[in-house]
Amino acid sequence: MLPAIGAPPLLVKPERCLYFVSSVLETVSVLGPPTVSWYDAHRRALLIPSSESEKGAPSVTQESGPREGQITGRTTATAAVVDESSDSAIRVVFEDRGIRRALMRMSHEILERNEAPELLYLVAIPNGGVPLARQLAENIHEIAGVEVEVGVLDTTLYRDDLATRSERPALRETVMPSEVDDRIVVLVDDVVKTGRTIRAAMDALMDFGRPRSVQVVGLVDRGHRELPIKIDFVGKNLPTRSSEMVRLQGTLSDGDGALEIVVLSRAKRAETSSVSATGRGA
Repeated sequence: MLPAIGAPPLLVKPERCLYFVSSVLETVSVLGPPTVSWYDAHRRALLIPSSESEKGAPSVTQESGPREGQITGRTTATAAVVDESSDSAIRVVFEDRGIRRALMRMSHEILERNEAPELLYLVAIPNGGVPLARQLAENIHEIAGVEVEVGVLDTTLYRDDLATRSERPALRETVMPSEVDDRIVVLVDDVVKTGRTIRAAMDALMDFGRPRSVQVVGLVDRGHRELPIKIDFVGKNLPTRSSEMVRLQGTLSDGDGALEIVVLSRAKRAETSSVSATGRGA
């Protein structure tokens, strides 16, 4: 291609071209083959979930021994959560000793929050809330020397799905020793999920008077909230799949017996003919 008229000619000396090519080849030979990037070298580590995403969830790291109130066999528990096709047995996520410690801690929290413990009124949501409320009452009496009334409130007739259920749910016993006017009512449930059972309990509670305030105790809060219900005193936050069932098992009477929180997988839940009232998790 000829240069434009009036423009100086483009002169490139051959030795300059040879010098440039030789310099490039020498640089390539010095650098050697392409090196692995920092991201490729650390990609596996980057894919491990951060500690923020693992709060309250089973960890993938192994420990020398399980701490109280935590999931035992951490790596195995994580695999059970991920593998939905596994038909393995029920997972125990909260053992009796951890439950008792959580109940004692929540008893202290209830007393710290309420300056007039003589106004406390524990109302259990059957069935799982009944042994928990009785244990809380014993703890409060041990700590503050105050006798706290314990009631049992059935929420069946106040459910919001009665019109859509094919079968009528069985009624359970309601035992309320007195009215709740001007009392500090603490609703006690074992597993809280959507918040609909707590909403039904508050509706049922209004038939027994006008409480000064209503607070909520949940031994296990598994998330998946569908209503703006807040749990004031939580024993354990337990992230789970919505398809899983979380259940309180065991008995607790006169200090004897043992309680535990278990998680049933989807396959295990399908084998259950009817969902226990303690495992409704709502």
